[in-house]
Parts: sequence; C-alpha cells; structure tokens
Amino acid sequence: MDAGATVKKTPLCDTHAALGASMVDFSGWFMPIQYEGIIAEHNAVRKSVGIFDICHMGVLEVTGPDALIFIQHVITNDVRKIPDGKALYTPLCNLKGGIVDDVLVYRFTQNLFKIVVNASNIEKDFNWLLEQKKRFQVEVINASPSTGIIAVQGPNSLPLIEMIFGKDVEQIPYYGFIETELNGEKLVLSRTGYTGEIGFELYVKREQVQKYWELVCETGKKFGIKPIGLGARDTLRLEMAYCLYGHEINDVTTPLEAGLSWTVFLDKDDFIGKKVLLEEKKKGIKKKLVAFRMTDKSIPRAGQALKNMGKVIGHVTSGSFSPSLRAGIGLGYVESLYAVANSQLAVDIRGKSSYAEVVKPPFYSRKVKTV
Repeated sequence: MDAGATVKKTPLCDTHAALGASMVDFSGWFMPIQYEGIIAEHNAVRKSVGIFDICHMGVLEVTGPDALIFIQHVITNDVRKIPDGKALYTPLCNLKGGIVDDVLVYRFTQNLFKIVVNASNIEKDFNWLLEQKKRFQVEVINASPSTGIIAVQGPNSLPLIEMIFGKDVEQIPYYGFIETELNGEKLVLSRTGYTGEIGFELYVKREQVQKYWELVCETGKKFGIKPIGLGARDTLRLEMAYCLYGHEINDVTTPLEAGLSWTVFLDKDDFIGKKVLLEEKKKGIKKKLVAFRMTDKSIPRAGQALKNMGKVIGHVTSGSFSPSLRAGIGLGYVESLYAVANSQLAVDIRGKSSYAEVVKPPFYSRKVKTV
C-alpha cells in the first residue's frame, strides 16, 4: 500500500515497516495490521505482554473554571463520582441520544480534564465540544498533534513497567493514572486498556515516542514482548465484548441499546441526550446488542444477517475467530424480544445458516488483581 499524502503517519511508522508489519489505511492513518501474525500476537498479550502504537488516538483538553460542569453536561457518565487522578469510560451523546463517540475522560483537577477519543472522530469530537462550550467558561484544545501514546498490555505488563518506573506503579488503581518523570522528562502513566488484561498507557511528547517504544521493547525482552497490530487488537477487544465505534456504536445508536446503561446516569443534572434516553427507557428498548458464540466451525463477519426461524431479526456488527476460545464469536443487534441468554440464533454466512448461542459477555475472562 502506498501511504500517500492524504494518509497520516504516527511517529512509529518507519519502526513498523522495519519490523515487517503489514500496513493498512485505518481511519486515515497508516497503521500496522499485523507483524508476526494475528494469533501469535493475540496469544502474546494473553500469556505475557505486547506493545501497541496508539498514537492515532486523539487527546482533547478541557480547562477553565467551568470544566467540571461542562464535562458533566456533555457526557452520560458521572465525573463527580471519581477523584482527581482517575479516569472513566463514557459515551458522548448527541441531542437524539445517539453516540457521538465513546471516550475516556481523565480527571486531573476539577479545572483540567483530558479526553481520549477515537482516531476516526478527532475532528468531529473537537468541533462538537466547541459547539457545546458557548455558555461555559472553558477552553477546548486539540492536543492530539503534540501527544504520543503507547499501550503495554498483558499479565507481564506490570513487572515490565515496574522495571522502568519503579515499584510505585503497582499502586496505580485500575482506571487510575499518575503524572511522573523519567530522566527529568514528564509523562502520564495510566492503567486502563482494551484487552481485558492488566495494562498501561504512556502519554508522552510526540517527539519522544520512538525513544519510549525502544525502551519498553528493550526492557520487555525478558518477557518476550511482541509488537501488536490492529488485527490482534480487534480480536482481543472482541473477546471482551467491548464496543468498537463504527461497528457496535455510532451516531444513531443509543448507549441503552449498546448495553452501556452502566455508563448512563439518568439521575444526574441535565446532560446532552438525557431527555431522549429517559423516554427510551420508559418506552422500552427496541433493539439490543448481544454476544454470541458459534456452535459449529464457521466464523461470523460484520454485516451478516441474524435470524430466528428464518426471520431476519438483526445483523452482526463484529465477528471473528477467537484465538482463546478456538471458536467463532460475534456481537450483533437483534430485536429485544430475541436478546435472551442461551437462546439460539442463525447467522447467514454466504447464503447458508450457521448456528450460534447467545451468551453472557465477556467471552473471555481472566481474574486480574486490581488495587
């Protein structure tokens, strides 16, 4: 593939090429889909540790005396419930209750928040927040061009990160973060992730990304660290039944339909989309996201029809082979009547019905100690 002028590159693009990565255009970014292979990379994260280039993700800063109440107004979750030094996952909704994006909100102080957004939505989210801030004393800055992000995920990510930053990182709680220094350079170290394993993110200056990538890789040799592409990133998140923007969620899908009701606090003060979501909850949800596991050897794919007794009741939003379960798994929307655990549905794969069982998510679980 030719990474033309219209496709953006992360600071690690040449590094990926040197590692023999297969590169693709992902949301306008030239990104590695795989290096050694999706299954090998997936298993490396499940069994030991992997490193991800996520510099394509966006970072938006909200500052000012009204920062907290502004954040409360634009998200469905409740940022008041977390202290400084913690983050939360939340949708941003539009006036119709649809999801503008699903984001991570980092609370530094009540006057400073950073929002990590999906690569495909950076400009959209930035413009959306600018539109909403008119009656608030806040500034919204797109810090994406100056920020670099590396993710380190897997059971051995903790001892690896400890080797670099010291034993104190063990005290970072799940969905917590610290502002720290290494050799006099400031960075943010957070503990979240998209894989279901323990993991960390390093937020550094964009020009320092290469140095930190090399440091983590060199330190991680002890644990057999592998670079991880978008292919394994997707199978890892799918095993956890995590939503992916543009698949499970979009501008016309509500958080209640997507199974994200735990991120919606309808009893807090007014927020964008609240009225619609209250009405939807009152009337009942018409479609629901379900997780399903194939009962044969077939592999579901996005866009395929979901059926019950020959009737089309929904469609697949994400589907793949699960390296951990050694089976086909998927997520999809069905009419609420059919969103019943342990029930059977059919997946239309190339004109033939393959059968699956609706299961309670996630597909994969590992007991991870959190503090």
